[in-house]
Amino acid sequence: MTELLVVLVTGFLVIAAATVVGPRLGVAAPLVLVVLGVAASLLPMFASAHIEPEWILEGVLPPLLYSAAVSMPAMNFRREFGAISGLSVLLVVGSSLVLGLFFALVLPGLGFAWGVALGAIISPTDAVATAIVKQTSPSQRVVALLDGESLLNDATALVVLRTAIVATAASFSFWGALGTFAYSVAVAAVLGWAVGRLNLLIRRRVTDSTVNTVISFAVPFVASVPATLLGASGLVAAVVAGLVTGIRAPRELSPRNRLSDAQNWRTVELVLEGAVFLTMGLQIKAIVSNVQHDHGGVGTAVVIAAVALAVTVLVRALYVAPLLRYLIARVRHGERMQARLRDMSERMGTPEGKQRAFEAANSRGRKVSERDLDRFSARVTRGLATIDYFLREPLGWREGVVVVWAGMRGAVTVAAAQTLPEDTPQRSELVLIAFTVAILSLLLQGSTIGPLLRRLSPKTDPEQAAKQAEAERTQIFELLRSSVDEIPKPSEREGDPVQADFDAAMRYQLTVLDKQRTALLDARDNGTFDADVLANALVNLDASQIALEMRGKPTG
Repeated sequence: MTELLVVLVTGFLVIAAATVVGPRLGVAAPLVLVVLGVAASLLPMFASAHIEPEWILEGVLPPLLYSAAVSMPAMNFRREFGAISGLSVLLVVGSSLVLGLFFALVLPGLGFAWGVALGAIISPTDAVATAIVKQTSPSQRVVALLDGESLLNDATALVVLRTAIVATAASFSFWGALGTFAYSVAVAAVLGWAVGRLNLLIRRRVTDSTVNTVISFAVPFVASVPATLLGASGLVAAVVAGLVTGIRAPRELSPRNRLSDAQNWRTVELVLEGAVFLTMGLQIKAIVSNVQHDHGGVGTAVVIAAVALAVTVLVRALYVAPLLRYLIARVRHGERMQARLRDMSERMGTPEGKQRAFEAANSRGRKVSERDLDRFSARVTRGLATIDYFLREPLGWREGVVVVWAGMRGAVTVAAAQTLPEDTPQRSELVLIAFTVAILSLLLQGSTIGPLLRRLSPKTDPEQAAKQAEAERTQIFELLRSSVDEIPKPSEREGDPVQADFDAAMRYQLTVLDKQRTALLDARDNGTFDADVLANALVNLDASQIALEMRGKPTG
């Protein structure tokens, strides 16, 4: 017991040290932890280290994916959902099939089905590994694509893995596999949505921030465990619960509770991510020993892994290239529609214009309510905001290169490989291949993505960037000011011509903050401002409300 405590405490300190020292050395902390884990695996006490894969797939990934989904800008996810879906489903399936053919050719006696199983293990990019990319400041659209892909592609890979394993023992049915995938995602999405809504319903009635945060720690498991028991994807359920929570929490939870959530979840993320990378390195000695015992050497497996990594990058590039052409064509189409949509938005933005549109629609025999017009107007506003966002954040060959090279493998690959049945042909070698692909991907791609981004990033005009930032701040200020114009001052509401009493002044200021928050959240849902700018404005409002509530709290 004492030894275990020493190992845990040492692990926490190593994670903290790597997080501080890594950036100072110009190396991402996850890479430092992988290297330290590999070095520790050479010590006698870790010679036979083994981490149960279920701890990673069912114990670590759900909270990490949930937390990532909560913090992801919902509008950016919605805007890129088509591209994210393709990267998460089509690319994973295509990569699995290509890799399956490759492994069937280079590993005699393995067979195509087992090759596809190994391909499915290697195909998904890792949500934890993409944390390395975020430290290099790529464009918002690249971050949205990579984040969204890593949130959803694990589920696709695990379904393909499960289907391939079943196909080794029975006849394969394409429609059966498609039905299994649809069931897995649909049931998980429904469960995740229900858990996300129930989470908010309960937590908005809990005033204690500590209790609120404890409940939030249980949410990803409340979503993922029932989904897994029903044969659906627990990871998708956790992600959907996180998206629902992230969208609705600013409207339904108090600033104090959300601040407590954010601080505590950052700690959880740091510990879990660090533990994942450390344990990846710790297991290398045991995996290599198994292959040496079963096959007499690891050279062949390492070479196959290196070629497999090259194949995954090539397949990814072949998929991303036409995807970029499609996205660019969509932006050009939106640009052609921009003037028409802007004119429509301006006409419907006035009471007279809305009335004329209402009368015109009903004169054609259509039964249109004012609510329908409001919804249509909101769609036009969101469409214009989306076009502006795409024009402001263009995707070109530079971003395409980053999307291809940033698709790193990590903990999911290592954990999924160890779930292969014991009777899998050449199992120890397959596990080593998957492990080597993950390590090579992290070390090679992870260590070069920063220099690559700095080399490819176009030169920006600091003065122009400063002007744009100032313009956005001015627009935010005007939005906040206009949102409170109609709120009566305390003296007017209380009937005191001199000054309102302290309680009335407090109520007035809280009402102002509430109206301003609603305006910012409406702007967020419409996508009319940059997600990061709005997030900062919301944080400032939350800080103001917490300070105000503390000032009004009775003492003694």
